[in-house]
Amino acid sequence: MMTMPTGPADAVQFFLDRFGLNAPTLEGVVGSAIARRADYADLYFEFRTVQSLSLEDGIVKTAGQDVSQGVGVRVVAGDKTGYAHSDDVTVDSLRLATRTAQAIAQEAGETRAVAMHQERPRHDLYALRHSPLETPVTDKVDLLNRIDIAARRHDPRIKNVLASIGVEQKLVLIVSSAGIVVGDVQPLVRLNVTCIAEEGGVRQQGSYGGGGRVEYAYVLEDDRYLRYTRTAAEQAVRNLHAVDAPAGTMTVVLGPGWPGVLLHEAIGHGLEGDFNRKKTSAFAELLGQPVASPLCTVVDDGTMANRRGSLNVDDEGTPTGRTVLIQKGILTGYLQDRLNARLMGMPPTGNGRRESFAHIPMPRMTNTFMLAGETPPEDIIRSVHRGLYAAYFGGGQVDITSGKFVFSATEAYLIEDGQLTRPVKGATLIGSGPDVLKRISMVGTDLQLDEGIGTCGKDGQSVPVGVGLPTVRIDDLTVGGTAAR
Repeated sequence: MMTMPTGPADAVQFFLDRFGLNAPTLEGVVGSAIARRADYADLYFEFRTVQSLSLEDGIVKTAGQDVSQGVGVRVVAGDKTGYAHSDDVTVDSLRLATRTAQAIAQEAGETRAVAMHQERPRHDLYALRHSPLETPVTDKVDLLNRIDIAARRHDPRIKNVLASIGVEQKLVLIVSSAGIVVGDVQPLVRLNVTCIAEEGGVRQQGSYGGGGRVEYAYVLEDDRYLRYTRTAAEQAVRNLHAVDAPAGTMTVVLGPGWPGVLLHEAIGHGLEGDFNRKKTSAFAELLGQPVASPLCTVVDDGTMANRRGSLNVDDEGTPTGRTVLIQKGILTGYLQDRLNARLMGMPPTGNGRRESFAHIPMPRMTNTFMLAGETPPEDIIRSVHRGLYAAYFGGGQVDITSGKFVFSATEAYLIEDGQLTRPVKGATLIGSGPDVLKRISMVGTDLQLDEGIGTCGKDGQSVPVGVGLPTVRIDDLTVGGTAAR
C-alpha cells in the first residue's frame, strides 16, 4: 500500500510514484506546452479524499467517502487561456491535454527547454501529526449522535437537529514553465449544527459551526462541538420570541467575527484583480484614492496557521501572503493571480485559486478581515440611541459592478438607549460596499475571525475562505424589516 504523505515535502514524490512520472517527463510536457508565442504554462495535479456524514431526525442518514484524482493543463498567451483536464493521469493523457489547451489558446510552436527545480513552501501552516481522515467513521457517527442528544437536552423546544461533518485531505502538485515544482498536503475539517425550535406553532432555526485546516480532534477539544451545539440551540430558541425587525434608515452595529462575511461579499470581491482589470468593479482605477472611512484597514492574509482560508501556496504554486487592500481608508492593492498580475503590471499576491483540477485558477480571497480599531465594543453600542445590532448573517446577494448588496441577519437585536434589548427577526441590510465603508464611524478593539465555516462561490467555483471583523458602527444604513412603522 502506498504511504500517504503528511506534508509538502512528501507530496511531490507521492505523485511521481502514483502516476509513474519523473522529472524528464514533466519537463518535456511543460516544455511542449510553453509554445513559442505562449507566455506561461502549468500542470496542476490533484488527489483528493473527502468524507461526509450527516444527521437528521435523530438518525445518521448519510455517510460516505469520495476519492478523486486528475490533472489540469493550462497554456496562457497574452490574455487568452487554454485549459484542458483529465482524470486519467498518464503521459499520453497529459500530452493530449497539452495539445487541447494549446488549441484553445490558439498557440503552437517549438518546444522550449524547461529545467525543473523542486521548491519547498516558505511556510507550513497546517503541519499535523494525524490526518483528519485517520479518525474512524464510527467515532464521527458517535459525535453526531452526541450532538443530537445535547441539543434536545438543552431545551425541550428543540424539535429537530441537523448536523454534518466534512473531512478532507487534498494533495496537490504544481509544475510550471517557470521551472517550479511544488507540492502541498491540504487538510480540512468542518462541523455544522442547525437546530429547529418550535413553540405555539412557531418554528425558528439557529445554526453554528466551525473547523479549519486542523486534526479531527479540534472539534472535540474543550468540548468545542458542545459550544457549537449550544449556540445553535440558543439562537433557535431566542428567535421564537423575536419581534419583527424595523424598517428604514438607521444606525447598524455589526458584531465581531462572522459578520465579516458582509465585508467579504460586498467589498472583497470588488478588490479581486480580474474584475478590476476588466473595469467591472466599483473599485476599478481607484488605487491610491480614499474609498473608505479613515478608520478602515482591510487585509487578505493566506498565511494564518490552521485557518480555513489559508494555504502554503496558492493553486498556481505562488506562496501565499498578507495583502493590505485598504490602508486607513486608502485603496492600496488588489488580489492577484499570475495572469491578471502580469496584464496589470503588478506582482502576484498568492491569490490564484481553483476548486479542483477541472477548474481554471482565478483571483480569489483567502482570509479577509478588517483590523481592530481603538474603541471598546461596549462604547460603540452605548453610543447608539436607536438602531440594530447584527450578530450573525445568513445568505446575501451582491452585484460586483455596483457593489450593491442585500444581506439577511439570522441573529439580530434592537439597540435602545445604548443597550441591546429585544431580538428581532426578518432583518435585511441593504446598501453598497463602497458606500458602507465610508459610513463606518466607529471600529472596535475586538477583532475576531469566524469559526471556520466560510465557502466562497465565484463563476461556478467554490473554495474555502475565512472572514473577520471587529465590532463596527455604520451610520444611516437601510434596513429592510417587517415591523409596522
